[in-house]
Parts: sequence; structure tokens; C-alpha cells
Amino acid sequence: MGVMDTALRESLKAQRLSGMLETLDARLAQAHGGELGHLDFLQVLCQDEITCRETVALQRRLKRAKFEPQVTLEEFDFTASSKPPAAQICDLGALRWLHAGESVILFGTVGVGETRIAQALGDLAVCQGAHVRFVKISRILADLAGDHADRTWNIRKLVRPDVLIFDDFAMRQLTAPQADDLYELVSERQGRSPIITSNLGPSDWYPLFPNPVVAESLLDRLINTSHQVIMNGPSYRPNKRPKNPTDEPGKPPVK
Repeated sequence: MGVMDTALRESLKAQRLSGMLETLDARLAQAHGGELGHLDFLQVLCQDEITCRETVALQRRLKRAKFEPQVTLEEFDFTASSKPPAAQICDLGALRWLHAGESVILFGTVGVGETRIAQALGDLAVCQGAHVRFVKISRILADLAGDHADRTWNIRKLVRPDVLIFDDFAMRQLTAPQADDLYELVSERQGRSPIITSNLGPSDWYPLFPNPVVAESLLDRLINTSHQVIMNGPSYRPNKRPKNPTDEPGKPPVK
């Protein structure tokens, strides 16, 4: 290694140009072999740095999203459901709803794949540079209630993401404080896209709110510009029920 090579490496380290540093040996070999001219050498090194930073940023956004083990749209088995809205879901994969600040609501029977599709759409958004956060609605309400209890109420961490995935929305009756917290969060996120998964259709959400005025104002924000996807059919989850040794093929299980 020559003096100039050593000085270059030290300069790259000092400037924290790790992408250039990682590929420097390969690029120098190409330059010495006559494959790269001076300008080409510099351009390729710069592109290496850009690619490295984009990869690190993508990994950071995926970590912040806090996805459960997820599946991409390409990996999702649309044949597992009797009437999969494949065309509608693939159209949502174009992310026009994200750029317009619109909502996506995925609802249907238990286990049909709403959460998987929500995370797959979130994954696409992350790959496009968006900041995404996946969280169960029960966790949101519990965290906000805890913040009230210790007087540290702060919803900025949930307001910042470009996409907030509300998983398992409208599973149970809300208390008045929970409804107020949810209203505050949705209001603060106006213009930022939510993805909502639920086993109930939007028309069935209203009775879960103790105050009809709060319900109407909050749900209007979520539903008014929403893309609604009905997902009905058999469960997407594999049947893992322990089998009874006495069960015989073709006979119903013993209850």
C-alpha cells in the first residue's frame, strides 16, 4: 500500500465516508487495470457512498417501523382466500394514497391477512423513503394513558411517521379518555396517512365511542378519504390445532 493510498484511506475515515472506504480496494484495482479513468474513478466511488448511505437509511427506517415478521406483496398468497381483492391491493402498492395523504382501511374476518397486507404496504413505503410505524391500537392507548399518569403525555413520536399503521382497530369499547386521546392523535396527524386493520367495517366503529360527537369528528378524518379493502375468506394462518390421535381422515374432530 502506497503513501497516497494510506492518506486517502485516512481522509475517507476522517470524513466518515465508509461506503467509499469499503469499495476502495476494488475501485483502485479497476483504475490500475485501466478500467476506470480519473473522473470515472471518482464518480464510481461517489456512487458507492450514496448506495451505502441509502442502504443504511433503509435499514434504519425498517428498524423504526417495528414490523412484526412480515411478508411483501409479492410473497403474499392471494390464493389462500376465496375472493382476494388482489387487483385493489396491488393498486395500493403504487402508493398514490401515501403521496395524497389518504387512509387505507383493511377489514375482514379474523386471520385473513389484514395485518400482513398492512405491513407489506408499509414496507413498500419504507423502500420509497417514508418513515413508517407499526403499532397495535391497544399499545397506543396504553402508552398514552401511561403518559397521562406520569404527566409526560407526548404524541410527537406517533405524529412524526409518514405512515402510522393502526393494527387491530375497534376491537373493544373505548373509554372517554381513550377516545379523546385517539381523537387528539388523529387530529395532529392530519395530512399524514394511516393504515388501519380491523375485523369490523368502518360503519360498525361508531358505537364503540362513548361520545357520538367525538366519534363523528374522529372517524370522519379516517374514513372520508379512505381506500377501503374488504378481505373475507378462510384464515390465512395455517391450522395449527393439535390433532387428536383418535381423529380419522374424513371424520370431524372430537369436540
